[in-house]
Order: sequence, then C-alpha cells, then structure tokens
Amino acid sequence: MEHETDRTFLYRISDDCNNIRLDVFLASCPVGLSRSRIQSLIKSGDVQVNNCPSKPSHKLGPGDQVFVSIPPPSPCILKPEAIEFDIIYEDKSLVVVNKPAGLVVHPAPGHATGTLVHGLLKHCQDLSGIGGTIRPGIVHRLDKDTSGLLVVAKNDRVHDFLTRQFKSGMVKKQYVAIVHGLIKGNKGQINIPIGRHPRKRKEMAVMLSGKRQALTIWQKIEEFPGGFSLLLVTIKTGRTHQIRVHLSHIGHPVAGDPLYGFGRNWWKKNPLFRQAAPPPINRQMLHAKHLGFVHPDKENYLEFEAPLPDDMENVFYGP
Repeated sequence: MEHETDRTFLYRISDDCNNIRLDVFLASCPVGLSRSRIQSLIKSGDVQVNNCPSKPSHKLGPGDQVFVSIPPPSPCILKPEAIEFDIIYEDKSLVVVNKPAGLVVHPAPGHATGTLVHGLLKHCQDLSGIGGTIRPGIVHRLDKDTSGLLVVAKNDRVHDFLTRQFKSGMVKKQYVAIVHGLIKGNKGQINIPIGRHPRKRKEMAVMLSGKRQALTIWQKIEEFPGGFSLLLVTIKTGRTHQIRVHLSHIGHPVAGDPLYGFGRNWWKKNPLFRQAAPPPINRQMLHAKHLGFVHPDKENYLEFEAPLPDDMENVFYGP
C-alpha cells in the first residue's frame, strides 16, 4: 500500500499478487469491507485499476495500481426508537442482546416499526455502516415469539466475519424448549433436510429428498406431569424454523407453537392432545439460551448465556 486516507486507499500490486482477482485481493486487505460490499464498490466505479473502472474478476499484475474510494455511509431511513431489550455484551465491533419474546428482529411487511433494529439504532452510537448504510448488521435471526441471544455486527468487516462463522457451523447455538409429550430416551438427533412447504409458502417442512441438510440434537432435561418434556436443543445448521419443524416431525411439537404444534388440526387428533391440558402459555416455549463464537478482533472464543424468561419458568414452577 502506497497511500491511505480515512476513506481512500491506493495499492501497488507486488510480484507475489500476480494474477489474483481484484475482489479477492481487496478482501485480503485491511479495508474492513465484506466481499459483497467490495464487489458493489467495484461495480459502482469506486474501485479503479490504473485509473480505469474494472470488474470483480479482473486479474491483477505486478505494478498495477488499485485505487479504492469508499463513499461515506448514507443515513438509515429507519427512525431510531426506544425499544426494551437486555444488552449482554458490547464493544466497538459487536453487541450481544437478549431478545424478549414478541419483538420482531428486522423490519418487514406488517412490522415497519418497533423492531430490534429500530432499538439498536437508538442504542448504538458507533455504527460505521453495513453495506454502505448506517445500520446494525443482523447476522442471524430469531422468530418473533422466540426469546434469547442474538449477536449483531457494527460494521461490514465484523458482519462478514460472523456470517462466515454461522455458515460454516462454527457458532455454538443451544436452545431450551418445552415440548408436548414425554419424549422417549434421554437424548437423540434429527438429521432431516428442511425446505419451504410446497403449498404453504409461509411455512417450512421436512424434505426427505431435499439438499438443505438440517441437524438438530436434543437432550431431555426434565419431564412434567400432564405430558410435557423440557429439552436442551443444539442446532448445527440454521434453517428457518428448524427446531420447531424437526420437533413437530417427531411428534413432540414446541408447546404454544401456532404453526407446527398445539392447536393444529393434526395435533388435535393425536392421543397426547386428549391426555394433557395445555399449560398457561401465550407463545411458543423456545428460548435461545447459549451462544458461542470467535470474536472478530482478538479471535478469542466467547460464550454467553441468557436466563430462562419468566413465562417459561412459570409454566411449571409458578410465578
């Protein structure tokens, strides 16, 4: 690198970088941008090779000069809001939150305001931008009515680092679930692909011939009168609704689950439905209790735990 300012970088290509792709080269530089952001800058003309616009696939040669100009992040169109959630950990790169049940993570049709993202915009004053916009980087999500731990990135580099960990299965994710039925055995695993339901587009389903593998490992913690089990669930993949779909598939849906469990017509025909009265629940009894990952800066492994929320504690132990 020959020259650097806060938002511009100039690199001269050395012999050992001969024939390397432009996007691959920039991804290896300490620019602090994700691969997708780098490709976007190249396509917008903010990256030039020898004073000319280029392509992400352009092969560099010795002596080439690569100029990078990073536009300042544009303001987020979302308005910050005061949203209640617990901060478990925070530093200059990321924040770990304990999301309460009922809080939507990201704006979507029907949830234009009042989301976790709106709350993070209010809380975090040191966001440096994700994809060119000043906003928090949502790396993974929890369903609206699932409580528990989430890690959120504050900049592109951290978002890319954490996303790669999730995709490679390196992140430790453990949940606590209350399910219908006294599940047989003390532990087991469900290794069945999950995909979009062929007719109900808002739902997921097991796909015996699908390619998107999904692995769920469960361990029974306790059994309760009335026909309910408390499980510790570890997921090795992160498919949409994975735990809920897998546990429903083996006949032990999550208590309170409106899509895959109690209240569905097929469940009402199950003998367990007639044997057990439902506990006082108002949402699916699923909580992301444990989260472990490698920190993007120090590259040390961190683990966090969130206590069981009161509504799950009260189901069997009372207020």
